[in-house]
Amino acid sequence: MEEYIETISTLEDREGKAQTGKIASEMNVRPSSATEMLQKLQEEGLLRYETYSGATLTPAGKELARDLDRKHGVIADFLEIIGVSKSVADADACQIEHHVSRESVEQLEKFVEFARGSLHDPNWIRNFRKYCETGRPVDCNSCGRRGSDNK
Repeated sequence: MEEYIETISTLEDREGKAQTGKIASEMNVRPSSATEMLQKLQEEGLLRYETYSGATLTPAGKELARDLDRKHGVIADFLEIIGVSKSVADADACQIEHHVSRESVEQLEKFVEFARGSLHDPNWIRNFRKYCETGRPVDCNSCGRRGSDNK
């Protein structure tokens, strides 16, 4: 359902309406499957669907699309911060966003905001990336302890 909302939102932004055939093509499903889902989404109050004209999101559908876009962005940003390439982070975020709780997204969002605000002192993220490369904790210069002794 969420994939349909995202696809419809993208097509609606690009073309004004989401035609059934284009939805089916974008999602790699049969037009009859797309039509069936569009009818269900209309029953849920998430879009308006006209058989030969296409679909447009209702205010509730647009709100869901914005929420999904926010989730996607936060997850992709988090993955990039920890060293995942942009293309992989984007693809993984597409999958994760449909299976993550609101609580987890809120915490990830706080982490991303914190990380962005800490860019003037990025030692912690550099140390993490070094750990990813070597598998060994980095010495802590500010406290004089070795990475493995920090407990």
